[in-house]
Parts: sequence; structure tokens; C-alpha cells
Amino acid sequence: MSIQRKRQLVSASVRILIACSLVACVSAPVETRGIRLFPPSGARHEVAAASAKSASGVVVAAHPLASAAGAAMLAKGGNAIDAAIAASFVISVVRPQSTGLGGGGFLMFHDTSGGKQRVFDFRERAPAKASRGMYLDGSKKYKTINYRGRFVENPAVNGHLSVAVPGLVKGLLEVHKSLGQLELAVVMAPAIEAAEKGFEVYPTLAKEIEHRKKILEIFPASRRVFLPNGQPLRSGERLIQSDLARTLKTIMSEGEQAFYDGVIAEKIVSEMRQGGGVITRADLRAYRMVERIPVTGRYRDFRVVSMPPPSSGGAHIIEMLNMLEPFEISKMEPRGSKYLHLLSEVMRRAFADRAKEMGDADFVDVPLAKLTSKSHARELMKTFNEGRASKSSDFGDMSSPAESPSTTHISVIDRWGNAVSTTQTINYSFGSCVVADGTGIVLNDEMDDFTTMPGAQNVFGLVTGKKNDVEPGKRPLSSMSPTMIFDEDGRLQLVVGSPGGPRIINATLQTIVNALDFKMPLLEAVHATRIHHQWTPDVLSFESNSLDADVKQILTGLGHKLTPIETIGDVQAAQRLSDGSVVGVSDSRGEGKPAVP
Repeated sequence: MSIQRKRQLVSASVRILIACSLVACVSAPVETRGIRLFPPSGARHEVAAASAKSASGVVVAAHPLASAAGAAMLAKGGNAIDAAIAASFVISVVRPQSTGLGGGGFLMFHDTSGGKQRVFDFRERAPAKASRGMYLDGSKKYKTINYRGRFVENPAVNGHLSVAVPGLVKGLLEVHKSLGQLELAVVMAPAIEAAEKGFEVYPTLAKEIEHRKKILEIFPASRRVFLPNGQPLRSGERLIQSDLARTLKTIMSEGEQAFYDGVIAEKIVSEMRQGGGVITRADLRAYRMVERIPVTGRYRDFRVVSMPPPSSGGAHIIEMLNMLEPFEISKMEPRGSKYLHLLSEVMRRAFADRAKEMGDADFVDVPLAKLTSKSHARELMKTFNEGRASKSSDFGDMSSPAESPSTTHISVIDRWGNAVSTTQTINYSFGSCVVADGTGIVLNDEMDDFTTMPGAQNVFGLVTGKKNDVEPGKRPLSSMSPTMIFDEDGRLQLVVGSPGGPRIINATLQTIVNALDFKMPLLEAVHATRIHHQWTPDVLSFESNSLDADVKQILTGLGHKLTPIETIGDVQAAQRLSDGSVVGVSDSRGEGKPAVP
């Protein structure tokens, strides 16, 4: 077949993809410009609907109602902060499996007037009574909790003991107060409406309720919300959250004080007492958001700005880019064995560093300068072999995998060029599965992100070291990676981030490389298929049906242990184009859709 004929067929495939529903198109993965897009059989909506372009700003979130709320703020004259906060409160209502008022997160703000970036840490904190051994029995194994005659296994993940002190409300309200332009009542109104009037349960939400129903049904308030009449909510049914609506109204009228030292605080503490949790009124009262110094790096002609510890993502994205920089990535095939072998080896080395070096920098020494240095990258790559895969056992112990689609990301660019990149979470799907009675708030299970048992993996299959031990007031290590890319003249180019546990880091990395090295338009950069390696377990994951047979054969021959998985990440990205307009892309791996004012 001639090259011209191949190009004609590729072009036709792209036109078919954009014209039809991705749910209905269940053929082989579609090619565009030699880039294989995410398999359409697993996507939620049309690729055409995943992109939006405007001269007056864009909001990109993992649910259409959240994007629309943010865009409405831009239309009212609000800035990127107003849009991001409105979208955040709505996403807390419509993605209770991923984030919420009972969680926390990170937010990066680019102020175009000053050309600077500010990063805000409202990650959850360990309660004052927390300790490393609180989850273990006399045999040093995870103990089982008896809750009203029902048994809750793995209390670091499930139930009241897994809950860390939430930071989301403090973070959103303080950032909005200092940087927003619209009244809080205006910004919070869409979330209150979504909770009061409800919304249609979508497939992923229904799937996650079913997945976690055995734990959700243990706790009365959780059962009332997500398993009415004793049955999990199904796709297409309506989810109305009256208690959550009242909580949001209280926060709107009384501010953060209501959550951390008022009526909401009392209800959270009462729930803790009933279930054996250790969060007290003093823990809530003592919570503080922290503004930190961004972690930065250079990649070719670009400046990379991301989140510092307790995020591990920013440092390791820069570390991996440093390892990739000496290679002529643009001359490689994006799905070719040469590039994928290199990429997986880079990932392996960065995640090994993550386990050894990362923790809350307020409590332990984190060698950021070393991890993000070009010299460290060169040292790590001295052992890289183009003809053979490394063994993760060379870097430490092995463990078993686990993963969740929880966490969420929002990217915003406004008409003035200000931008927000924020990732928020309650950790595992539905967090602890505990809804604080009378509040509608799903409480996180962030304590599992600490090292709760020496050498054990957390729910995401990650192993962390002593630097991430449980300590009172400490923030657990996170993979959340809100990131921005600037050109050599300091102009914003890309706002990006993703959910997905440890897959966050690699999904964000690959989107950046797709855009900067392979020069893919943002739609393709987000939808190109992805791989994932996290050091332990020693497996190279790839999205099902995304690799050609000969590529898999070569990678296997190099020593990689290939494992197909459904999806890697759910990227929400925005890009500033050369004509001054902006484009936003929501990943079709999820239900997101960008919106413009």
C-alpha cells in the first residue's frame, strides 16, 4: 500500500471518529497522524466533544456540570480562581467517589500580571492521636475493626480510623478570598443547586458504588445516600444530596469556621467518636493551608512548574524529563518499542527514588535539588541498556498492584491569561466510605497514603519508606501533579494534570512529552495511548489493544513483563495557542467535557 493511500485511510478514520459516538464505535483503535488514540470502546463520549476552543477562556473538568459552572464564572467576569473554585465545589458534589469536602488537594495559580506561579497545599493531615502502629494487631498485621457488629477490614483504607483531617474547604475558601473576584455566594451557587436538585448517575459512578458497596453499606449515612432501599444507585438514576446541600449553604454563609470549629465540625467529630476514629475538634481547629514554593525545571526550551512535597509528582516529572532530554524523542515512534522501552526505564528509576526519598518536607529532609538535577538524571541513566530491561528487584522489594480511578483534576485559563491547575482527592474510591451523619460529606482515607506497615503496599500498590511514616500533623505523600509549562519567554503553554493514584505522574508526563516532543495537537496529546511503570511491581502496564503485536513481542524480548489494563489516567488539560486563543481537552477515558464562557 502506498504512503499516500495510508494517509488517506488515516484521515478517513479520524473523520469517522469525530463524527460518531465513541461508545458506539467499537472497532480497533483509531489512528491519526501515526498516533493511536485511546481505544474508542472504552471511552465515554465523542472525541469531538472532548475539545473546546475560545478567545475568552476555558474550564476543563472531569464532569460537564463542573466545567459549565466554571465557565459561568468566567462569563460573569470572574477570573481563573473563581472558575476553579466553582468547578471544585461542583465536582465535590458530582464525583463523590473521587473528591469532596472531606478531602484535600493542591492548587497552582499562574498570575499573568506578575508572571509568577503560586502553589497552595491543602492536603489532609494526620490527627494528633495518629501513630504508625494504630492499624496493626499483635501479629503486626492489619487489624479488623468491629463497627456495630459489622467487621471492617484494613482500617487504613476503610472506616473511621483511615480518615485524615480534611483540608479542601480551608484551601478553596482561603484561595478564593485572597485571589478571587466574585462573591462566594455566586461561586458556590452551582454546587448547591447540583446537590439540591440532583444529577443523573453516570456509568463510572454507578460502577464505583457497586465496587465499594460492601463497605458503604456498613455505615448508615453512607447507605442512605448511595444505597437507597438497600440497593446501589444505578446508571441513569438521580442522586440528590440534601444533607450536602445544607452543608454547602452553611459554608457559604458562615465560611470555613463552620467546618473547622462550628456546627459541621461537631458533626464530623461526633461521627468519629461513633466509629472509633481519632480526629478531634482540636485537630480540625488546628488545620492550616500552606503556601509553598513551586518545584521547577527546564526541559529543552521550556520551563516546567509543578507541585513540591508532600507531592511527589512535580519532582519526579522533572526528574523523568531530565532523563529523557538527552534522547531525540521527536525522531522516535510514539508507540514504537524503542521509545516505550526508554520511557518505562525512566519511570522505573523515578519511582524507585520516590519510595526512598519522598515525604512531607515539613517533617523530613527531601533532596529536591538532587532529584531535579540534570546530573542526577545522568547518573541514573548510566545503567540504562537499550537492549535489556532493568529488574526492579535491583532497586528494592517487590509488591502487588492495585489501582483506582479516584481523584480529579481541573485546568483553567481565563481571558487575561491567568491559569489554575488543581488536583483534589479523597484518596481511594469513596475514601473511607464513611459519610459524616447529617452532613452528606464523604470522608477521605488519606491515612493509607502513609507508610502504615513497613514494606507493605498501599491500596495503589505503592511502597514508601520511613520518610513517609505516620506522625501527628504530618501530610501523607501524594502523587497529585498539577503542572504548568512555559516557553523560554515565560509565556504559558500548557496546564495539565490527572487523577489515578501513581498513574497520575506518568499520565501527566506522557501528555507533556506528546505535546512538546511529538508536537501533537492537545486533542491527540491527551488521547494518545499510555503506558505505566511504578518500579514495584515489576510490570509494564499498557492500555488494552493499544500496542501492535510486534511491539509487544519486542518489549517482551527485552525482558518487560507486559500487563494490559483498562485505562491510565483521566487527563484534563488546557493550552494557550499562538493566536492567543485557548483550547481545553477532557480525556475521553472519563465523562469530562470542557466548557467556555
